[in-house]
Amino acid sequence: MAASETHRAIDAVWRIESAKLIAGLVRVVRDVGLAEDLAQDALVAALKQWPESGVPVNPGAWLMAVAKRRAVDLVRRNVMLERKHEELARDLELQQAAVPDHDAVLDDHVGDDLLRLMFTACHPVLSTEARVALTLRLLGGLTTEEIARGFLVPEPTVAQRIVRAKRTLSAARVPFEVPHGTELEERISSVLGVIYLIFNEGYSATAGDDWIRPSLCEEALRLGRILAGLMPNEPEVHGLVALMEIQASRAGARVGPNGEPVLLLDQNRARWDQLLIRRGLAALERAQQLGGALGPYSLQAAIAACHARARTAGETDWGRIAALYDALAELMPSPVVKLNRAVAIAMAFGPAAGLELVDELTELPALKSYHLLPSVRGDLLAKLARFSEARDEFQRAASLTRNERERRLLLERVTACDSLATSVPGVG
Repeated sequence: MAASETHRAIDAVWRIESAKLIAGLVRVVRDVGLAEDLAQDALVAALKQWPESGVPVNPGAWLMAVAKRRAVDLVRRNVMLERKHEELARDLELQQAAVPDHDAVLDDHVGDDLLRLMFTACHPVLSTEARVALTLRLLGGLTTEEIARGFLVPEPTVAQRIVRAKRTLSAARVPFEVPHGTELEERISSVLGVIYLIFNEGYSATAGDDWIRPSLCEEALRLGRILAGLMPNEPEVHGLVALMEIQASRAGARVGPNGEPVLLLDQNRARWDQLLIRRGLAALERAQQLGGALGPYSLQAAIAACHARARTAGETDWGRIAALYDALAELMPSPVVKLNRAVAIAMAFGPAAGLELVDELTELPALKSYHLLPSVRGDLLAKLARFSEARDEFQRAASLTRNERERRLLLERVTACDSLATSVPGVG
């Protein structure tokens, strides 16, 4: 295998195995920062050896074995400092004899190193922002830039949060475990938020050449399903699973033959995965059966269900969706929710009604660099035959997005607006 091909293979292996590797190492060294350093050491070793020896049959196990050897070496260098290091070294040496199957489905209380790591990273000793950023970095495999775009905050801010979070966890000696009782309930909100952010990065990639990243969606769904098994009586866990199942059902229809994005109203609904839709609707029903007012994930799942139940785009119950967004905006009045509500209002009551709401959002600092704001505004202006204004909005949206597929789609809309502005007399 050529060196370039080997390096591409290593990159692919790293994206698949890094979260499992780090999670497995945290279980044995009990330090998030150290575990990530050891994982990076194993990656460096792979970059040196695999171009000559070839990619191993089980690359994940190879990386884990190398990382554990480095951990043993590190412990031996420091064995005189703390007696417990000697015990840890013996444990690590014993574990080297049989590398665990990192893909095995575990059946104990949680039984998943990735989920344990998620709850550890979501410990109350960290701020909410730090919990989410650290978990996305370690378990989602997202870059600092991708996380920053997800939060709509500067990249250096996210980088600082991650570094400080790892130091804080180490200093506080946070245990690598899933909490129980009231502590589990208190921390579930952060965990749900992290899972959904991972899913969203896979569902609509914020940067790069791909419109979707299926592996991230699959990982988020896996974690969500495990969490639903862990907390069967928590409505919002089932609400989140329902939302992800239904959204994931559209994956095959969201990308055209050349990898181009296909928007919701233009999708071939025959290509939607009916199994995932049924699973999503069942999870939503479970959330509703548990009683109480619907939470933010259950409300969003109910919105997704309206789309899933419509056989064609024209049959969509936009009035129901607008009402659900009203409830969601009351519960979670974020700028993005308000923007989505404006879209629903436009579909239910006309583009002028939606544009009025969108115009109220244009000065919000959080949306200044959010490409979907000018994209939505451009779409509404185009529906009102204000093509010159729409063209400018699509151009601005194209300049803001970091996803190449999305940029091309927006530039196509710029061209379409130019054509319509010149071909329709007195319009523009």
